[in-house]
Amino acid sequence: MSKIKPSKGAPYARILGVGGYRPTRVVSNEVILETIDSSDEWIRSRSGIETRHWASPEETVAAMSIEAAGKAIADAGIGAEQIGAVVVSTVSHFSQTPAVATEIADKLGTDKAAAFDISAGCAGFGYGLTLAKGMIVEGSAEYVLVIGVERLSDLTDLEDRATAFLFGDGAGAVVVGPSQEPAIGPTVWGSEGDKSETIKQTVPWDRFRIGDVSDLPLDSEGNVKFPAITQEGQAVFRWAVFEMAKVAQQALDAAGISPDDLDVFIPHQANVRIIDSMVKTLKLPEHVTVARDIRTTGNTSAASIPLAMERLLATGEAKSGDTALVIGFGAGLVYAATVVTLP
Repeated sequence: MSKIKPSKGAPYARILGVGGYRPTRVVSNEVILETIDSSDEWIRSRSGIETRHWASPEETVAAMSIEAAGKAIADAGIGAEQIGAVVVSTVSHFSQTPAVATEIADKLGTDKAAAFDISAGCAGFGYGLTLAKGMIVEGSAEYVLVIGVERLSDLTDLEDRATAFLFGDGAGAVVVGPSQEPAIGPTVWGSEGDKSETIKQTVPWDRFRIGDVSDLPLDSEGNVKFPAITQEGQAVFRWAVFEMAKVAQQALDAAGISPDDLDVFIPHQANVRIIDSMVKTLKLPEHVTVARDIRTTGNTSAASIPLAMERLLATGEAKSGDTALVIGFGAGLVYAATVVTLP
């Protein structure tokens, strides 16, 4: 018989507060067209994107995270010293170690909170939310800060017609805390590593060691290109439309609800056509509010779901207590979907 005492966590967990940060610089499609052969009409029709935000040198991954996290903590009505863990999902923090989460935890004023980064691409927010829920129910933290943050402008090849218009920068954060009733449903998540080549970094960092750049791609001026995110657009589109709709339905089933019970649908902001196709496949009723934040924010990977959530609540398109289906999917290929009660 085990001598270990049982954990004393909360019966359930819920999102208590949300915050977002979008860089001050707004970049139009016209700016993107300076380096690719395309048109504003083509970009809008293929992706739905009209503008996106790009960070200045001062708007670092840490700085944007701190701004978004401060808003989420205030929205939750707690103090930073009550945060027991900080989970940051990002693929654009360029220091391998230490985790940027440790810097964020310190500058926010937490009391030596556990802090770590995760790399799960566009599904990263869902992964972080699931970890936070487990910590609270298990009892290792009372409040957990989950941040999705990206500076994807640093990983964008502006001469790549397939991706130059897609990506934006920003940070979204939520505080997850104890609940007396279910408010974060079971997570349906997984990976399909056999499709990992469809979204990837063009060149590994170690290829930039001295003397190992002879066959690296060059830009129009003959300079070695910095690593960027590339993708096979059609393959990703088909996977997202057909396979992720199934995952979304599984998350609804796991939560014990039907599309009619939903108030809000917040998918990863990858592409408006993907979002619209998922809405159709899931047969969501007209009363369900659908996040289409991508139009003015672009694809911000791990930040896209909390940023979209924050905007819907701020504009009144969604309200506290609404039932929302969230699903993230991307590089890996990885995915995560769950049903939550909005803060």
